[in-house]
Amino acid sequence: MLEALFRPQSVAVVGASQDRSKIGNIILRNIIASGYQGKLYPINPRAGEIEGLKAFPAVSALGRGAVDLAVVAVPAPFVLDVARDCGEAGVKALVVISAGFKETGKEGLEREKELVAICRQYGMRLLGPNCVGVMDTHTPLNASFAAGFPHKGEIAFISQSGAMLVAILDWSMREGIGFSQFVSMGNKADLDETDLIEAAANDPHTKVILCYLEDIKEGQRFLEVAERVTREKPVVVLKSGVSEAGAKAASSHTGALAGSNIAYDAAFRQAGVIRVQSMRELFDLAVVFARQPIPRGRRVAVVTNAGGPGIVTADSVERQGLEMARFSRETAEELRSQLPREASVFNPVDVLGDARVDRFQVAIEKVLADENVDGVLVLLCPTAVSDPEGVARVMAELHARFSHKPMLGVFMGGESMAGGVEILNLAGIPCFTFPELAVGALAGLVHYGSIKARPPKEEVPVYPDVRPEEVRRILERARQERRRSLLSSEAAAVASAYGIPVAPIQLAQRAAEAVAIAAEYGYPVVLKVASPDILHKTDIGGVRMGLETPEEIRRAFWDIMESAAQHFPRANLYGVEVQKMYPKGVELIVGMTRDLQFGPLIAFGLGGIYVNLLKDVAFRLTWGLGPREAEAMIRETKAYDLLRGFRGEKPCDLKAVVEVVGRVARLVTDFPEIVELDINPVFAYPEGVVAVDVKITIG
Repeated sequence: MLEALFRPQSVAVVGASQDRSKIGNIILRNIIASGYQGKLYPINPRAGEIEGLKAFPAVSALGRGAVDLAVVAVPAPFVLDVARDCGEAGVKALVVISAGFKETGKEGLEREKELVAICRQYGMRLLGPNCVGVMDTHTPLNASFAAGFPHKGEIAFISQSGAMLVAILDWSMREGIGFSQFVSMGNKADLDETDLIEAAANDPHTKVILCYLEDIKEGQRFLEVAERVTREKPVVVLKSGVSEAGAKAASSHTGALAGSNIAYDAAFRQAGVIRVQSMRELFDLAVVFARQPIPRGRRVAVVTNAGGPGIVTADSVERQGLEMARFSRETAEELRSQLPREASVFNPVDVLGDARVDRFQVAIEKVLADENVDGVLVLLCPTAVSDPEGVARVMAELHARFSHKPMLGVFMGGESMAGGVEILNLAGIPCFTFPELAVGALAGLVHYGSIKARPPKEEVPVYPDVRPEEVRRILERARQERRRSLLSSEAAAVASAYGIPVAPIQLAQRAAEAVAIAAEYGYPVVLKVASPDILHKTDIGGVRMGLETPEEIRRAFWDIMESAAQHFPRANLYGVEVQKMYPKGVELIVGMTRDLQFGPLIAFGLGGIYVNLLKDVAFRLTWGLGPREAEAMIRETKAYDLLRGFRGEKPCDLKAVVEVVGRVARLVTDFPEIVELDINPVFAYPEGVVAVDVKITIG
């Protein structure tokens, strides 16, 4: 709950000053101005009284247990001594405003580590350092140096950027948007986004949690907490730093397709977090979540006094994955009987440009009462007879009667609409200037409805037939030989040990061996160069397919060895691998790359030589990846259309494909030293699957 941070019984401001231009004085005055009712102590060894309050030389001078929260605003070199003093005095939480820690370099990093160690020694929680502070409007408490205090509301805003926080605070005060909590995380030395999301989830005054994040500190813990929180309250995140320009070069197809931004997308999706792309979208969703109910479905009714904006809205509804509601016969008949003959009584309902308040009332009331409608958008364009205030009052009255259905306004105009917009805001009905923004906000409500209704998190399958000891031996041998890439035959053996059907493959160091292996498998066969230094074998003529005679095998063996030596003269050549050739099925790729924050990231899509060109790939983290989620990932791709049976083809064995995904997830979870994996292609058939080419890179 972090009670000492958000609802302290007593607060000390360390570094409080009589100089009103100093941060310590600003924080003290902000606490007083916010109406804080607890005990407040200025701490300054050289002052007797500050802002009418008695000052003390140190927190310890107040006695042990006298202070719940200490807000520290002293130069960085003095922060550690202050922290020790607070620890000795039994302080429960610190907010360190001071800069001069890891953001400044090596010396600052060491100071920050020591600060964390002190806090842990004394059991104090730490917000910051290098932060703006913390606010709770319901305590009330403004322990920050921000200019102003937000209106009381039900939105928690957690920001990694102090500048972003103060800018949003200023904007929200002008817009009249209320907040429950404002938190600046600073360097996240101790308390991070996961702690603060959990605290906001437990706060009875918070309905929606907003985050501006640049990174996530503990990926696995974030997933666990967010998955639990989002079943009760929406979590909406604007994650910056999405460019992949700095991404590492990857050796596998999966590594080339994936990046940290895709891993964040997968993490947010699996944890039920709503990700937005702009500050506007972040706060549009915040307002509708705070003020409107979650709809039962995605069926939208539009009431408008202008045909063009109504059509634009209908197009936007479909683009956002919502549905234009189909009214019941009774609703259509009632609308027809009470609206002019020229009006459209189907969705969108066009009450015409000369509509006065009474027409709007009839149309809005009838569509709200229809069981086929889950949410309503009301569009008002300025005409000579428009009455924005009157329409707004009608909407407010009907919203109170039909409070289980969301209603949003779109008042398309400027000054002439201001009075109506103000009435809507007071009634808790979000109002937008353009329909696309309103539809996007309504789509966010619908999306969260599906998040809340999702089934419980799946158990990740346990496969009792796996043979991890075989995998361990293969990986250890590669490590001893200082290899990062497994040979194809080794990678196939690893996959086989985890129950993944693999085309048989063996290493041949002489042409005669290759002939003998081919005789064992039966013709035709494939020959592949065996070298950990040659990853993309086809590019150098290192693969020969469809070989059907001993003579073809001998000739291919020497051609491959010569080509490899010519293109990679320094490559370590182990020989040639002989693989049983299988008939083509639907070509798929199942891959993995390991994300620094969230761990293994599984890829699935169309395989073969076009994987990087078509990029028909979906991603999921192995965290919580059970059969249901694996199948959902598969359904997102065009490969799924082929698996179902395209243009008369027989459907493929979807269950076997799902199991391959699950077994790959189990393998890379059990062996964190596997940093990249590609099975490309996997052939899918009406019955079963077979992995044809397996690449594994170890760290």
